[in-house]
Amino acid sequence: MAWSTTTIATAHGPERGVAPVLVAASRATDIPAFYAPWFVNRLRAGHVLWRNPFNGHGQYVSLTRMRCVVFWSKNPAPLLPFLPELDARGLAYYLHYTLNDYEAEGFEPGLPPLARRVETFCRWADALGPERVVWRFDPLLLAGPLAAPGGEGCARLLGKVEGLARQLAGYTRKLVFSFADIAPYRKVWTSLRRAGLPWRDCTRQEMQTLALGIAQICTAYGLTPATCGETADLRAWGVAHNRCIDPELVLRLTRNHPDVLRLLGREGQQTLLPGAPPPRWPRDPGQRPACACVPCKDIGQYNTCPHGCVYCYANTSPAAARRGRAAHDPQGEAIAL
Repeated sequence: MAWSTTTIATAHGPERGVAPVLVAASRATDIPAFYAPWFVNRLRAGHVLWRNPFNGHGQYVSLTRMRCVVFWSKNPAPLLPFLPELDARGLAYYLHYTLNDYEAEGFEPGLPPLARRVETFCRWADALGPERVVWRFDPLLLAGPLAAPGGEGCARLLGKVEGLARQLAGYTRKLVFSFADIAPYRKVWTSLRRAGLPWRDCTRQEMQTLALGIAQICTAYGLTPATCGETADLRAWGVAHNRCIDPELVLRLTRNHPDVLRLLGREGQQTLLPGAPPPRWPRDPGQRPACACVPCKDIGQYNTCPHGCVYCYANTSPAAARRGRAAHDPQGEAIAL
């Protein structure tokens, strides 16, 4: 995405940088859990330094034109005290809250107890409303005891989803899920092997079984089911493809801000009439082909999330994540040196 550029006043002089309208914080690490003070400090400073994961080069990112930020987190409690400041700045935002029930399996060893995470979810929903807190059960993972054949693993996963849906009813409107893609990602199956966990990818039949079960659960608890980054077409089972950077939600939250309308190619267009075909939204060219998100700038940094999830794709190893976390300075321009 070719964002507009601007000159940024940094502590060591002016620097050229990009000035995105939409920001993701973040697909690459858990900013609300570990870097909330840093994020707010950078918001006050007006810019961040983002490091390219492929070459390590830094890119300055101005936050002065940011109209909406989308948070991803498995433990967003540390960001809660800062929400009044975000609101006072007139910043639109919403949260993708990944709330999985893998406590018994130990797949997410660095997270708080499940009951506390459910409580945090409800606190966020009380603060923002259910539309702005999106529940993610992500990924659906057939590993360890859940890798049992004959449908047992799927049944256990659906039981976990239903148990959480019962607790979250009324606190969210959408459930986003994906199927763990393990085989194509060496660092993921290496991590599972290191943990001594057998694993397997879902078969097509298992995907359909899980999709149907989740759709039924969502109907029972007033949720809309959707998949993230999946090529499988599950509409026959009542499951749509999600846009995690959701243009319709962003437009509502920003009250059709001209900068957002321009980014989405809707400047000067009138509201669609009832029954009109859905609009074609621009897609983020930096994401996987199956991703339907509109363009945004991610300010996260890989190898900085120490949750220790066994299925993690964002860290090359737990040790690398610990080193990244240790290199963090809340007053620094980047998440890690």
